Amino acid sequence: MTENATGNPNGTPPFMNLRMMTPIEYAVPINGYFSPILICFTVVTNILVVVVLLKKHMRTPTNAILAGMAVSDMFTGLIPLPVFIYFFSLGNYREKVPLNWCVIYVYFGEYIPTIFHTASIWLTMALAIQRYIYICHSFQARKWCTMQNVLLGTAIIYAIATLAQVSRFLEEEYIDFEAPSNVNPNVTVNACVRVLKPWVRNHMDLYYNVYFWFRVICIHLIPCTFLVVLNALLILTMRQAQIRRMQLLKQNKKSESRKLKDSNCTTLMLVAVVGLFLLVEFPMGIIMILNIVQNTFEHVNICDDRTFAIMSLMSNFFILLSYPLNFFIYCGMSRQFRETFKRMFIGGSMPIDRECSQYMTLPIENGNKTQMTVGGGETVL
Repeated sequence: MTENATGNPNGTPPFMNLRMMTPIEYAVPINGYFSPILICFTVVTNILVVVVLLKKHMRTPTNAILAGMAVSDMFTGLIPLPVFIYFFSLGNYREKVPLNWCVIYVYFGEYIPTIFHTASIWLTMALAIQRYIYICHSFQARKWCTMQNVLLGTAIIYAIATLAQVSRFLEEEYIDFEAPSNVNPNVTVNACVRVLKPWVRNHMDLYYNVYFWFRVICIHLIPCTFLVVLNALLILTMRQAQIRRMQLLKQNKKSESRKLKDSNCTTLMLVAVVGLFLLVEFPMGIIMILNIVQNTFEHVNICDDRTFAIMSLMSNFFILLSYPLNFFIYCGMSRQFRETFKRMFIGGSMPIDRECSQYMTLPIENGNKTQMTVGGGETVL
């Protein structure tokens, strides 16, 4: 199970040729025209997200994770941008890939973006876990949901995401060959051949099965399943909090009720962020599972490679399309984010309303008190 050249025993090197590797009629408009515009828009919106979330009054554990997600999403799109422009926008996909662009295509178009996308997936899971602890285990939140732990966890996530991909950088070598041009057969060009190294070639089935099954299980299936469960628990908790808020209003405890409402708004915003992530990630996970199953089991024939390539291309585009949407979720559902963003351009002092602290004590009906998290001061509402 491999997408790479391994050499041709008949003597003709398998030159790297994008016409053979990708469905060009779909890749050119998507990667060559729509994606570069979308990536530029993503860079602008995600830089704005990071700038707002790292303002002094906004620096909280949850906002640190949101900023990390914005950085990961931005680089997932930005790093392959030179590949999209050179090959698909400028039409160089017609020619055999030269050696220098062969390495750039593989590293910038495939391997490095995968690291950032993996980090984004795990950061999204960390965000949901943190919010669940804030809401359902508030006493533990003081210990676990700290800025120091978030920064350490983010560093660990990036390190593991890199380690999960590092073998891809070592699995092949790139050889320069002279060959007839695809555009003009009378002209000779330098073309690239990707050749698997012996340690991969001798254990190819084992290596690619381990790599792709690990990827689909640990990077797609488990995080997505976990997020579905956590989102359902958070939605259930919001319903219970809404009932509690009605009780507080009946008891004329308007201040506690307002803070509980802020907590629900914060949770709802994070549920929306996670929901958008699941909406675009699930199709990619399903495509990968089907593709791996077909390549692992010889007698299973789900669909041809071209169909898988088209589905993967479309799924990747919708993932890219989702990246700038978080900015609008924050603006639409976060009062403090909206006010901070606005005052960055019109001037004036930044909002410092942090009345909704990480923890608050709410009276319950029997006169006792219970500590619960309501917004964490960490969010932006």
